[in-house]
Parts: sequence; C-alpha cells; structure tokens
Amino acid sequence: MRDVDSFFDDFRMNMKYYRELRGLSQSELAIQADSSNGMIGNIEAGKAHPSFKSILSIAEALHIHPADLFLRDASQSKEDIRRILTERLCDDIKRLVDASLS
Repeated sequence: MRDVDSFFDDFRMNMKYYRELRGLSQSELAIQADSSNGMIGNIEAGKAHPSFKSILSIAEALHIHPADLFLRDASQSKEDIRRILTERLCDDIKRLVDASLS
C-alpha cells in the first residue's frame, strides 16, 4: 500500500507538469487557484501540503480533474511507460518461459 508521501510526491510533480504544460508561472497559477505564490512554490518544493480546497482550486485552475494530480507521474508519456513496461516484462516473460520449458 502506498503511503501519503508517495501520493504527495505524485501530486506536486503532476501539479508542476500541468502548470508548465499550460505555460503558467507559479504566480499565475496562484492567482487562478486563489492561493499565494509562496504556497504554490512550497507545494512544488515538497515543503507544504495543500488543503482539500486548495487541491480542488489548483485542479480547476489547471483545467484537469483533481484525480489527475494524484495518479502517476504525468510527465511520463504513454510511449515512455509502454517502453519501460515492455523492457521489464519481456525479460520476465523470457525467464518464465525458459523456466517452464526446462
């Protein structure tokens, strides 16, 4: 089971990713999310945890669903994930096949 810190790390990385994707500075996101520039910077730096209300405001300002901020690291493209999984799974499948045929 994942701990709170791992979800928070995903949140802050995703918040930064979506902020940069939208071409927003921390100050611009803070204004749109009705927050302070310091709070946005502290969240991205891992020094502050957002309130539930802040999470909703940040997601709305970024035009995404709040859950998108908690899923995986959004900066990894589907192709990157597919490549990583293929590399890892192919080796595992080969070992399983070899083991079952031995």
